[in-house]
Amino acid sequence: MKLKDKKVLQLVSDDFEDLELWYPVLRLREEGAEVHLAGEEKGHSYKGKYGVPAVSDVSFKDVNPDDYDALLVPGGWSPDKLRRYEEILSIVRKMNEQNKPIGQICHAGWVLISAKILEGKKVTSTPGIKDDMENAGATWVDEPSIIDGNLVSSRRPPDLPDYLRDFISVMEK
Repeated sequence: MKLKDKKVLQLVSDDFEDLELWYPVLRLREEGAEVHLAGEEKGHSYKGKYGVPAVSDVSFKDVNPDDYDALLVPGGWSPDKLRRYEEILSIVRKMNEQNKPIGQICHAGWVLISAKILEGKKVTSTPGIKDDMENAGATWVDEPSIIDGNLVSSRRPPDLPDYLRDFISVMEK
């Protein structure tokens, strides 16, 4: 198992893109990583866009970024909610400062934009937020998955295999 003894934090709130949350969680667990879901409330059941539930293991306010090796931000409409929490932005900034892998897919770029960590980075996302990414100082490219240092970004669900291969490879380093 490539990621034995690694801990990953996956953010969650209502209206996440079901595949963009669960595919990474399951792939990382297959590789031996321990994955915790962080929501506004610990033990709360959040619903994805298509109704798949996800129960949070920890609340945003109780997360210590030092306890985790990597961070994942799902897409869907949840990033627009997640970026409104100062606790989330603080987690993203601290993990970025520590050069820990941060994965973002689809609309998840909104969270990284609000955390102000995209200046000078090469990224991708859903084309719908291309302008937002560029206005935050990133160079946007239309590719399935992009690695720029500790950031791994992807466009949409069909790109999940490329995204997770890249994310796992960054975590292994």
